[in-house]
Amino acid sequence: MSLLVVGLSHRSAPVSVLERASLNTDAQIKLLQDTVAAEPAAEAALLATCNRIELYADVDKFHAGVAELSTLLAQHSGVGLEELTPYLYVHYEDRAVHHLFSVACGLDSMVVGEGQILGQIKDSLAKTQELHSAGRLLNDLFQQALRVGKRAHSETGIDRAGQSLVSFGLEQLSAGADVRTWARGKKALVIGAGSMSSLAAATLARAGVGEIVIANRTADRAERLAQILTESDETDVLARAVPMDAVPLELTRADVAVSCTGATGLVLTAETIAAAVEGRTGQPVAEVAGTDGTRTDVRPLPPTSVGADENCPLDLAAVQSGFSVMGEAAVAGMDAATLEQHAAWVDNGTVDRREALRSAPEADAELISALAATVATVGRIPEHRKPEPAPEAPRPEPVLFLLDLAMPRDIDAAVHRLAGVRLVDIESLAGASADAPMAADVDQVRRIVSDEVAAFGAAQRAAHITPTVVALRTMAADVVASEIARLDGRLPGLDEKQRGEITQAVRRVVDKLLHAPTVRVKQLAAEPGGAGYADALRTLFDLDPETVASVSRAEESTEKNAKNRGPA
Repeated sequence: MSLLVVGLSHRSAPVSVLERASLNTDAQIKLLQDTVAAEPAAEAALLATCNRIELYADVDKFHAGVAELSTLLAQHSGVGLEELTPYLYVHYEDRAVHHLFSVACGLDSMVVGEGQILGQIKDSLAKTQELHSAGRLLNDLFQQALRVGKRAHSETGIDRAGQSLVSFGLEQLSAGADVRTWARGKKALVIGAGSMSSLAAATLARAGVGEIVIANRTADRAERLAQILTESDETDVLARAVPMDAVPLELTRADVAVSCTGATGLVLTAETIAAAVEGRTGQPVAEVAGTDGTRTDVRPLPPTSVGADENCPLDLAAVQSGFSVMGEAAVAGMDAATLEQHAAWVDNGTVDRREALRSAPEADAELISALAATVATVGRIPEHRKPEPAPEAPRPEPVLFLLDLAMPRDIDAAVHRLAGVRLVDIESLAGASADAPMAADVDQVRRIVSDEVAAFGAAQRAAHITPTVVALRTMAADVVASEIARLDGRLPGLDEKQRGEITQAVRRVVDKLLHAPTVRVKQLAAEPGGAGYADALRTLFDLDPETVASVSRAEESTEKNAKNRGPA
């Protein structure tokens, strides 16, 4: 088994990188096709969700496989390889199996224990089967991952360790209040009608919202989802479908909006949200700066031209009244070169820019080497110090709650600065989930994963030697048939009964001689490091490699036909 996975997720990369690296459906299909066409990969599968992109492949060379898969991810995501590499992680063979099983159980999710990942793995498997990019290894792996995930949810309380991303997002929107109490009677707008949007609509309905409006580019899907919500016996929510161009108007009526589409650009801009809030309140929307609650004062950056006060590089007219030209308010927004000149002017010194430029490459080279060494050791550049949280000043109570579950984002991040709006997106969810408590059941799930990884590895290693054992028994049967034919020529007077007895006796001898070695070699091959037993068997009995390969192809063809026929 030469299973390799190269990927990035919310654990290894900032949301801004994940957002840029996200792949639409066409790009995912092309990536799978190009991976299978690449030399090191025999089969490939892709797991692409809102917070992870992972490329799985069966490769014949580790280093070549890592290089090829990393390059393909960079090419198809549009993020440069040098920029992407620090955020990539690599798992090989049993570690790759352990990773996928952990993902399937929800251990690697942004919200630990969420079960939606099982549906995403199922969709990934269906896509690879449709494209015929997955062979025996990846089919077995993904099907077993689904079974392991279901086992973890049925045998443990991992569901109590977390909830779906939608539920977690609604908890963040309600700011700690009971979600049902917070949602009761509210009007909700859901943008999109895919699996995540459908889950969001169902969750909102169960939470007790009074009305849900579904907006989607495909009207049929929106109407279908609205019909399902309306006809559900579990809730009494009113649901209706609207076209996408009705979203700005519906935002003026909605209390909470959830967006999760496959759009590559923004669905809701800050201007659209500001207009919606203004339409609700009748007042202009103030823009607050992060945590201090004050309105952002937008001023042009200070010019970099040289001023008139004894070669001061500052436009003195731009300095706010009451501030010294040596103070931080005066130099805010300067570029690095001008800031350096200003510092030299303050110290009554001079600076030779040409000399500074001459020394920069060496300093940069040392810095880059240090960073490369760090990345090679730990996998990514570490954070040396977590910034102290700044005290938050009270903000106005929100009149519009927004939940953005899309990757790339549907809602402009600038909305965070609008007064009267609370936005929760993937980035803020990642920060909130990092401090979430872990349930005791997580340890039990980890034990399940470890056991299942060992069992999967043993089964794969045992399956690897099966074609060799079959080829050996086929060769033995051919030898028996040849010897019986030779006996017929030497003893033509044998009747059918005598010939049958002799044939059975020879076959029993051969079977008994082969039984113990073949059983034992399967046991040994199933143990870690047992891959070499197949080679030893082929060498000892001088088996034709093509014969072994033909047995493997025949088995794969039989399995494929059985899967195509489906259950009896």
